[in-house]
Amino acid sequence: MFWPMLAIALGFLGIAVLGVLGIRVFVEAQRLGRQVTHTTQRINRAAEDLERAATDLARTGDTLR
Repeated sequence: MFWPMLAIALGFLGIAVLGVLGIRVFVEAQRLGRQVTHTTQRINRAAEDLERAATDLARTGDTLR
């Protein structure tokens, strides 16, 4: 009777460990998603700034002629 009880306890413990690890993976995936979103917004903002600066530079070059 000892061995079946031990097997059940170890099985439950293994499932609990897998559950905890699954939750940790889920939380880290969400954090990574937020970082990707934030970085994408920063890249888009920098691209808009670069486009604006290039337009201003082109306009300045046209007035020098």
